[in-house]
Amino acid sequence: MDDYFLYNSRLGIPLPKFKNNWEEFDLDTQHAILLHWEKIRGSIPDRIAELEETINQKQVQLFNENDFGVSCKLNNEIAELASIINDLWLWYRTHQDLSLEKMHG
Repeated sequence: MDDYFLYNSRLGIPLPKFKNNWEEFDLDTQHAILLHWEKIRGSIPDRIAELEETINQKQVQLFNENDFGVSCKLNNEIAELASIINDLWLWYRTHQDLSLEKMHG
């Protein structure tokens, strides 16, 4: 599946990367790609939970931080993690209603 997915270090998951249009793939390849994507999609909620835990830890640090510069840094890190979570939810919702039955007719 390395030909169809590329690991995204920011999100922590592989994302689809196609050199051809979807319709150009034969049905077996489409099926294999969709099965692989469903495995990746299934891991997204766990990845989000990990990031949420990190946010919670950083919020505790922020609450106890008296240094303005460190507080700004923590705030930026929390905002970036929240942005990653938002992007992961977008990818999670991508093709969530696509089923093999729809592909085959």
